[in-house]
Amino acid sequence: MDYNKFRYEKKKKEKEALKKQRANISELKEYRLSPTIDVGDFETKLKNVIKYLEKGDRIKLSIRFKGRQMAHTELGKEVLERFANRLTEYADIQEAPKLDGRQMTMLLVPKKDKK
Repeated sequence: MDYNKFRYEKKKKEKEALKKQRANISELKEYRLSPTIDVGDFETKLKNVIKYLEKGDRIKLSIRFKGRQMAHTELGKEVLERFANRLTEYADIQEAPKLDGRQMTMLLVPKKDKK
């Protein structure tokens, strides 16, 4: 066996191992919402989130409150809960909505298949 063939086979095996390793790693995708989000924007973001959840990525939803919106943080919480309710068949809630300064965040993880 010549050395070049050996190097080629070794490189090929390393590349295949790296592919398998990447398949197991889930990324964290962040989506920013608004407390005053409209129906069309809501549906568009929902479709994108579903696509990433099916791929196996985790989703971080965040809402940034501006100015007087801080007086009505419950509106932001309602938006996040409505988003999570629409995703019940695709995702589980890992972290419930929590307010940190001017930003409210929520973490969703894809559901595990029970096969």
